[in-house]
Amino acid sequence: MKKRCGWCGDDPLYVAYHDKEWGVPVFDDRKLFEMLVLEGAQAGLSWITILRKRENYRQAFDRFSFEKVAGYTEHDVGRLLGNPGIVRNRRKIESTIRNAQGVLAIQERHGSFASFVWDFVDGKPIQNQWRLLSDVPAFSKESDRMNRELKRLGFSFVGSTICYAFMQAVGMVNDHVTDCFRHREVRNTSSSL
Repeated sequence: MKKRCGWCGDDPLYVAYHDKEWGVPVFDDRKLFEMLVLEGAQAGLSWITILRKRENYRQAFDRFSFEKVAGYTEHDVGRLLGNPGIVRNRRKIESTIRNAQGVLAIQERHGSFASFVWDFVDGKPIQNQWRLLSDVPAFSKESDRMNRELKRLGFSFVGSTICYAFMQAVGMVNDHVTDCFRHREVRNTSSSL
């Protein structure tokens, strides 16, 4: 039996996310936007709740096309508030629209959202060596810097803990514990921008 990080439990959806996605480096702007939105939506909730709603989010937010989401109006906010398949929180919905606009502005200045976020780790994943789940931090100096910069640019629902969870999810840090079978696999597949 494969040894996994303890946080994923045995829910098949959680296990699949852990085994195939979490910690794998992502350099696609749309996928990065999706993960930033989902991590922000998770604030105050469990990650499994968001994973179960993920496909609904994809449908509700035009497959995370930040170009489309950036143009959403109050009418769209009302439509989304009526959608039982997502977290119906006005602040989180409005944040998604504002953050989509922020991604467009970042692309204009930096060429891509990927180059902007990956710059916080000098373009390559940080390879941590945590033995125990309790050793894994909730934030880092890099997530603190990302949080400050995103907030300065008008983003919301991007606190340091959310930024660190985002960094873990998109492979900017490898936080699989060392006895998890994915630790070595993720380390060996890591690339840089």
